[in-house]
Amino acid sequence: MISINLRTSIASVGPLIPFIREDLGISNGLAGFLTTLSLITFALFSLFAPRMGKQMGNGRAIFMGIAILIVGVVIRVLGGVELLFVGTALTGIGIVIANVLMIPFFKARIPEKLGLMTAILSTGMSLFAAIASGLSVPLAVDLGWGWRGSLVSWVSLMVLALIIWFPQLGPRPSAAQRGLNEGKNVWKSKLAWQVTLFMGAQSVMYFTMITWIPDMLIFRGMSAVNAGLAISYMQLISLIGTFFAPRLLEKLKQQSTVILIVGLSYFLGFGLLFIHSDLIAFIALTIIGIGSGASLSIAYMLISLRTADDHTTAKLSGMVQSAGYVLAALGPLLFGVSLDLIGNWNLLLWFLLIMTLQFIGFGLPAGRDNKI
Repeated sequence: MISINLRTSIASVGPLIPFIREDLGISNGLAGFLTTLSLITFALFSLFAPRMGKQMGNGRAIFMGIAILIVGVVIRVLGGVELLFVGTALTGIGIVIANVLMIPFFKARIPEKLGLMTAILSTGMSLFAAIASGLSVPLAVDLGWGWRGSLVSWVSLMVLALIIWFPQLGPRPSAAQRGLNEGKNVWKSKLAWQVTLFMGAQSVMYFTMITWIPDMLIFRGMSAVNAGLAISYMQLISLIGTFFAPRLLEKLKQQSTVILIVGLSYFLGFGLLFIHSDLIAFIALTIIGIGSGASLSIAYMLISLRTADDHTTAKLSGMVQSAGYVLAALGPLLFGVSLDLIGNWNLLLWFLLIMTLQFIGFGLPAGRDNKI
């Protein structure tokens, strides 16, 4: 229930931007900044979440994160532009607290089911992101709720999550318990940086793909509707990799081989996209989609597998997700600037191929059986 609420408030915004822009009279740039603002808050507050988990206990901190998310979702539909951005910032803070702390929560409470729980976490996030994207406009238009009603409707699932999560609100850790294990300094660990840059590579690829691949397909002659369906298909097919990758990784002593296979599948998929054919594009997006889903789960699993205790896991989770979201915010922007300068859509594929080299280059050592 926590997992399905970690992306709905973000994924539901994109399709509603034309309605928000018209109602509030804001520019395209300001409307687009809504997504960027979420990524910025993710990057900043990922660094503070581990400390909150240590002071409050992960269960309590996750509860508080979802509560902040609810407040943010409500505030952003109550007024004009100012409340829209304040509420959006709060949603980002709430999401990232829960997102960072779920992995160390698994590590501490149910380590024997680490693969299954990571699979459920990443699959729930991805599945309901797709559902929220698809339902946001029908809720606003077909049911007559408008963009405000559509966005706030997801609060019902968030409240339900808090009710179901309530039994996890154990006692606050004592001062002695909080000082018992400080965890390692991940920022000085070479292995931690390898995991972080691996996460950064997969984040850049994912956000760049969902931002620019539809435009590339439209430029090649595909209709806007079909291009949208193509990227939606890629995200839905990714659920195969998202769910099954953690179960496989948990059984392996080292994960480098799986990372190499996923990286080579990226090379194949991006290479096929150089061919201008709708059928080939469909095959390529199938390969890329499954690899993309697996990549997210691999990154989450490495956070757990490369750490010896839950305090270090929390610190690494904060580091990895902070850097990952910074790179995720920069990737689509850097490509957009490059496209303006060069004007060749093949540049997108070369950019993604270069990021695949980083994916493999940092993933291979990060996948070895070592601990921070």
